[in-house]
Amino acid sequence: PLDNEEETAVAKYTQPCLGELLSVSDFECSLCIRMFFEPVTTPCGHTFCKECLERCLDHRPNCPLCKQSLREYLKAGSYSPTVLLQDIMLATFPAQLAERRELHRAEMAELSNLTKNIPIFVCTMSFPGIACPLHVFEPRYRLMIRRCQETGTRRFGMCIYEHGKSFADYGCMLEIRQIELLADGRSLVDTIGRRRFRVLSRGHRDGYNTADIEYLEDKKVAGEELQELQCLHESTYRLAQRFCEHGDLVSRHIFMQHGPLPEKEEDIQASADGPTWCWWLISVLPLDPSYQLNL
Repeated sequence: PLDNEEETAVAKYTQPCLGELLSVSDFECSLCIRMFFEPVTTPCGHTFCKECLERCLDHRPNCPLCKQSLREYLKAGSYSPTVLLQDIMLATFPAQLAERRELHRAEMAELSNLTKNIPIFVCTMSFPGIACPLHVFEPRYRLMIRRCQETGTRRFGMCIYEHGKSFADYGCMLEIRQIELLADGRSLVDTIGRRRFRVLSRGHRDGYNTADIEYLEDKKVAGEELQELQCLHESTYRLAQRFCEHGDLVSRHIFMQHGPLPEKEEDIQASADGPTWCWWLISVLPLDPSYQLNL
C-alpha cells in the first residue's frame, strides 16, 4: 500500500494541467474568430472582444448571440474586462496572447497615420481654428470617432459631399476636443478645425470613407507684396469689425453660434493656413458651401 506522500505524488502526476484541458479555440471571440482582446461579458452571459461588441451595439442594442436587449448595458457605457478570463489566457497561452496584442498594436498604428487612409467624415464645411460641433449617430461614424479616440490621434478629415466623387477634393482636419456620449450610443462631438488638406486618392474602411492627403500651406510673400497684403488685411479686418458691430438680430445669432470675431494675429503669415479671423468670416457669411470650398 502507498503512504500519504506517495499518494499525493501520484495524484499530482496524473492530474492534467489547465493547458492540457483547454485549447486556443476556447478563447475565440464568436464575432471576429480571433483570440479575445479585452474580453467583456454581457449581462446575458456572453463574452466578446470589447471592440467587437461595441461595433455590434453601433447597429442595434441587442446581444449578437441571444438577441437579448442590452439597452441598459449600453446606457451605462461601462465595459469592464472579464478579469478571470484574461488571467486564464495569460497563464495558459501567453505566446498567443502576446501575438494577439501585437496584432492590435499594428492595427492601431495603421489607423494613427494622419496622411494615409485618414478617416473622412462627409458632412459640412469646416475651417482652420473654427469650432465644428457634430451630432454623431450613424454606425460607421460612431466606429470612426471611437477609433480616433482609441488611437490617440483624436483627428479625422471633414469634407463636403461632391457629386460624382463621393466627397470634395479639399477638406479640413478636425481635432476632437470633447465628447458627450448619449444613453443610446449617439454622441455630441465638439471639434475644432486644424489644417487644410487636398485629397490625393480615395478609399474605404469598414463602411466609412478614407483618403490619402497632403496638407496645404499658404505661399509666403515679401517686400511690396507683403506690404500690399498687410494693407488689404487691415482694411478687411476693419470692415469685419463694422459688420460685427451692426448689432442686429442676425449678428447676435452669429455670435451665439460662432463666438466673437477673433483677434488679429501680429504676424499674418505665421500660420500655414493664414489668420483665423478670415476663416471665421467665411464661416459666418451666408455663402454657398461650394463657394466656401473654392475660397
